[in-house]
Amino acid sequence: MGTDLAYNFVFKVVLIGESGVGKSNLLSRFTKNEFNHDSRTTIGVEFSTRSVQVDSITIKAQIWDTAGLERYRAITSAYYRGAVGALLVYDITKHLTYESVERWLKELYDHADPHIVVMLVGNKNDLATVRTVPTEEAKDFADANGLLFMETSALESTNVESAFLEVLTAIHQKVASKEVTRGSISAVTLGQTHGPSREFQESRSCCKNS
Repeated sequence: MGTDLAYNFVFKVVLIGESGVGKSNLLSRFTKNEFNHDSRTTIGVEFSTRSVQVDSITIKAQIWDTAGLERYRAITSAYYRGAVGALLVYDITKHLTYESVERWLKELYDHADPHIVVMLVGNKNDLATVRTVPTEEAKDFADANGLLFMETSALESTNVESAFLEVLTAIHQKVASKEVTRGSISAVTLGQTHGPSREFQESRSCCKNS
């Protein structure tokens, strides 16, 4: 992944949505190119990182996964704190997971930065023959609510890379356009010859203790 000096920004992105929609496998597919067929739920909060190139700069994505907490409605504002991007995931074969999207969106906006970039993600596109959520219905909902939209398959690695990169690119564009300040969306700039800023060191400490 490189050293702390190898990237220009670090962005926190959260994965939200009902249990069993494939959030953990989206995380592992993007950060490790792995897929786990064992569907047992892990309790806690997990995160992984991956550095990517966007518009000739390097962004370190810190991706957080609820890892089963959604089943117990135990997600707290600490999970959302500092997040600048979110993937709101549902299972295209289970309409109930799509029906809860609006509730998840409200919770996200109640706790996260108002400038957060949100993508609605219909996962398990490899099971399109048994889908219960029409693509156009979900896309229309995303358009109406100002969300990005994509269908993915963590199993087949379809659009997983594209989904995360589109979110990270949109976050960076907000920074570059000065639509929001770096501090507002928790983006940290690192000098080429200097170590991480105190703000970044404190955020790292916070994350480790969360």
